[in-house]
Amino acid sequence: MIRIGIDLGGTKTEVAALDASNGILLRRRVPTPRDDYDATVATISMLVHDAERELGERAPVGIGTPGATSHASGTIKNANSTWLIGRPLKADIEAALGRPVRMTNDANTLALSEAIDGAACDAHFVFAVILGTGVGGGISVGKRVHDGPNAIAGEWGHAPLPWMTPEEYPGPRCYCGKHGCIETFLSGPALARDGSIERYVDRLARALAMIVNVMDPDTIVLGGGVSNVDELFTALPALVRSFVFSDTCETPIVRALHGDSSGVRGAAMLWE
Repeated sequence: MIRIGIDLGGTKTEVAALDASNGILLRRRVPTPRDDYDATVATISMLVHDAERELGERAPVGIGTPGATSHASGTIKNANSTWLIGRPLKADIEAALGRPVRMTNDANTLALSEAIDGAACDAHFVFAVILGTGVGGGISVGKRVHDGPNAIAGEWGHAPLPWMTPEEYPGPRCYCGKHGCIETFLSGPALARDGSIERYVDRLARALAMIVNVMDPDTIVLGGGVSNVDELFTALPALVRSFVFSDTCETPIVRALHGDSSGVRGAAMLWE
């Protein structure tokens, strides 16, 4: 069965189609129309319809988005793409496409892709991290997305940076209205502003150690543009271990096998 995935990012929107073996049949990306909700819906609809014309058939559609869809209102919440907040994105895309779609947080689609046939395919409980325009976390358990009753499972980017130093406190103001969120320290733009990879790795180690202490996942997968920095994977294990509340820390921290296509693959895999 062919499935179509959409990865709606802060700077780009991507479409891909997978065959029955999860091979990519087509893949393309366009700039995300920032601050324009109607254009965002239209872009997603255009990408799906163009893909289906090329494929010669209609296919189920899964979508990874910033933030999450509120179970109470059906509208987007917690998105650093703030023009989506409070808008019924899932319903509007379903209306534009004339069919049901499946939608979840983009870090969940990363987790799903890597759990099914990626860097965490041997793991039962996967915590996946997007280090990009924002910072997201997603969870896959038993090769299925775990959203939680509030649709915020894994929203680690909006916990405060742990073990904050006096120089770091109270931290930058976040778009969510609080200070010191992990996202304000570990996003790609935050790294560009600070310019110190040593400080960045230390902060990432503290943030990941908190995840190990709370959830103890089988594997942690890093994705997003910042995950291309090789120094993360050489320096993190020892640093994380120094903050973990245990005599050992055997949690693998690995780069997403499918790279920047992992999220869009996971979106299509919502129809597994």
